[in-house]
Amino acid sequence: MLDEFAILPFLFAIVAVIVAVKAMNEIGELRRRLDRMEAAAALARPVPPPLPQMFEQGTAPASPGVVAEPPPIAPEAEWTPPAAGPQTEAPTETTAETADGLPAAPPPPLPQPDRGFEETLGTRWVVWIGGLTLALGGFFMVRYSIEAGLLGPGVRVLLGGLFALALLAAGEWTRRKESISTIEATPIANIPAILTAAGTAVAFATVYAAYALYGFLVPATAFILLGLVAMGTLAAALLHGPALAGLGIAGAFVTPILVSSGKPDFWALYVYLAIVTAAAFGLARVRMWRWLAVTTIVFALLWTLPCLQCGPSMVAPHVFHVIAGFILAALLVVCGFMFGPSAQDGEIEPISSGSLAAYLLGATLIVLNSSHADVAMVAFGLLVAGSLFVAKRTDAAVGAVGAAAGLVFIVFAEWAIRANPDMLVLPGGPIAGIGPSATDGSVSLHLISAAIFAAGFGVAGFLAQGRSSSSTIPVVWSATAVFTPLALLVALYARIANLDRSIPFAVLAVILAAAYAAATEILTKREDRPGLQASIALFATGALAALALALTFALEKGWLTIALALMSAGTAWISVQRPIPFLRSLAAILAAIVVLRIGYEPRIVGHAVGTTPIFNWLLWGYGIPALSFWAGSIFLRRGGDDAPLRIVESAAILFTVLLAFMEIRHAVNNGDVYRPSAGLAEVALQVCVALAMAIGLERLRLRTGSVVHNAGAILLTVFAGLASVFGLLVLENPMLWSIDVGGVVINLLLLGYALPAVLALLLSYAVAGRRPVEYANTITAGALILALAYVTFEIRRIYHGPVMAVGPTTGAEQYTYSIAYLAFGVGMLGVGILFNSQRARLASAVVIALTILKAFLIDMSTLTGVYRALSFMCLGLVLVAIGWLYQRILFRRRAAVAPAVPTGS
Repeated sequence: MLDEFAILPFLFAIVAVIVAVKAMNEIGELRRRLDRMEAAAALARPVPPPLPQMFEQGTAPASPGVVAEPPPIAPEAEWTPPAAGPQTEAPTETTAETADGLPAAPPPPLPQPDRGFEETLGTRWVVWIGGLTLALGGFFMVRYSIEAGLLGPGVRVLLGGLFALALLAAGEWTRRKESISTIEATPIANIPAILTAAGTAVAFATVYAAYALYGFLVPATAFILLGLVAMGTLAAALLHGPALAGLGIAGAFVTPILVSSGKPDFWALYVYLAIVTAAAFGLARVRMWRWLAVTTIVFALLWTLPCLQCGPSMVAPHVFHVIAGFILAALLVVCGFMFGPSAQDGEIEPISSGSLAAYLLGATLIVLNSSHADVAMVAFGLLVAGSLFVAKRTDAAVGAVGAAAGLVFIVFAEWAIRANPDMLVLPGGPIAGIGPSATDGSVSLHLISAAIFAAGFGVAGFLAQGRSSSSTIPVVWSATAVFTPLALLVALYARIANLDRSIPFAVLAVILAAAYAAATEILTKREDRPGLQASIALFATGALAALALALTFALEKGWLTIALALMSAGTAWISVQRPIPFLRSLAAILAAIVVLRIGYEPRIVGHAVGTTPIFNWLLWGYGIPALSFWAGSIFLRRGGDDAPLRIVESAAILFTVLLAFMEIRHAVNNGDVYRPSAGLAEVALQVCVALAMAIGLERLRLRTGSVVHNAGAILLTVFAGLASVFGLLVLENPMLWSIDVGGVVINLLLLGYALPAVLALLLSYAVAGRRPVEYANTITAGALILALAYVTFEIRRIYHGPVMAVGPTTGAEQYTYSIAYLAFGVGMLGVGILFNSQRARLASAVVIALTILKAFLIDMSTLTGVYRALSFMCLGLVLVAIGWLYQRILFRRRAAVAPAVPTGS
């Protein structure tokens, strides 16, 4: 099987030789075509007309009627320009006319070459089909020679080398012949490039066969020879085009895989890869092949992965590999720096930034897999510093600054998580690979590195402001200047302080906030430049974030929610002082983060909420954020109604509602906010709070016109209605369930039905004339139902005691219901007449109608004796009295007012 693969060099050689023979035949045809094209070009040039047709000084024009003879046709030969002279000058536009006054005929157009089927077949298809046919013939011939024992392994290797040299010589000879004859190479079937590529492929296959198949070469010799072939291929690509470059770079990076050894020498490997990378980057720079630079970077990054976890002895070679590649990329690939291509000011070039970021990623992998070894950390720091230095010199590499900031955070975050006690032990035991080890980098080294990184990014980001004509460049610098120190501070706090209170870290956060505030003030006083306002906003946000971290570090964990909420309000205030749209969005983002925070743990501080009603952690955890969001919405409203304002307003309403509901639940359930059931008192309080907040939002929306306030009022009203129907009247109904309502007058009935009825009535007046009539009437009906429920339940409480669900209903109780309903209806009628309220009079009519139905449907059948008589007598007297009131008071008043209208007219 191996012998069959050994004939591949001969196959490539035969194809290349046949291609070369065919090329020689084509060269003659191409030369003849060139001669014909040059002759046609001579005809296309303007030919001076005969003298009789030209207007010369002292020469009479041709007599009319004489027909000018056409100019003679030039022979099919190379055209020689005439000697310069006054009589051979080309006629100008003003004199280029015939004797008849007509313009001279334009010169014949240049003939366009028509590539027909025959030419395509002869110049392209024949090259490939002929090569394939002869290759098959050569394959069968070589196979026959191997099977017959005519060629031994040594002869095959020798012949392969000779074929490779012959193909390379043929490729170079045909290239020079075409260069001398000025024949343009056929794009798809470039014969010199094909011959050279075949030669390099045969050479590569020959060396590999001598090493892998026959054992003629030791690994070191094979490695050197294969590397020389690959480098020679890259050099030949300067003359023959990108196909050879691709072949060479692939061969160069695959060579270490093909030539293996029992004891790999990574130093030799990475020195070899450095040479290959330098050659590839140099070729890519000379020919401006971006794809070659990208391919080289990808291969180099992949070669960083082998043996990353082989121990401390492997750290130094890997470090050398990434540092060498980084330096070569900076020198030859990065635009606008040293020997790299030219760059445009203010533009981030992807390959320039990506090349540096790729080697930074390699250094990051070395640090993580070596457990933050000192050598790896130092190398990583050098590459980060190099990225900042290169990016300061050219804007094309600024993208690497953002990548460097992210990778710095990854390195320190992994270092912090590795030693976090909360992640060391789980129910299944310790996690493999998590936790400090003997090879971990020292804390002092990380502290020094973090300080250098924070200062480097912060100072560089500040100094980069105002130096670019682009608005993106300063924003990238300022974003990294703000993000990196804050991220490093959080990582160090998590590793060293274990997320507990730490006054030293709080002091560091305050110092950082002061630095950001100073940078904000300095930049504010500068002349406006592209991106300056966004940078000012970022530094101001950094100051607020540092202050929030200071509160978090100095206080208990629950204060993080408060700090973020205060930061949102502070950002909204800064947006008033510095009207930058980004600040408005940032305030909304912070508000959303706080909302997500309480979704994770509604108690904010867990079991440490406390049991004291009202004055517990819920008051601070929900109350302060609610005040912050209300203040932030006031600040943001000055800049207009937009999405960030609505998000902050929604957060303000949500935290206000949750504060009330959580405090109610905490107080009713003795501090257990996770109790699975609710009682009458809790539902009643929640209904009252929802109605009160709905009234407040109805008043507020009239002033602000906010769609959020409008939606909040409706949602709270709907919640109160559903809670009243399903909670107060069904699930927590004291007449259906054994519920102790308390005293005779001061009891849960007053809280659960009377107070909600009053609040619902006030809400109906708040929406009257400002919302649809049906909406207001529905709320009024709800208030009436709650009021009747309170009257009914209070009477039953008097007759049955605190638990009303037991005991029969007596005749006296039924009579009391009828009298109470009549009194309630008459009272509503009096209010309607006194305040001229049609809604109150309609409510009175509904109550009295219900009383009449009760009298005829219930009292007539259940009451006996004096109670039945008294019930109907009282009902009749009340109805007569109502009729008298309508006739003598209400309608008389209207009749007295009616004549006054026409009199006044």
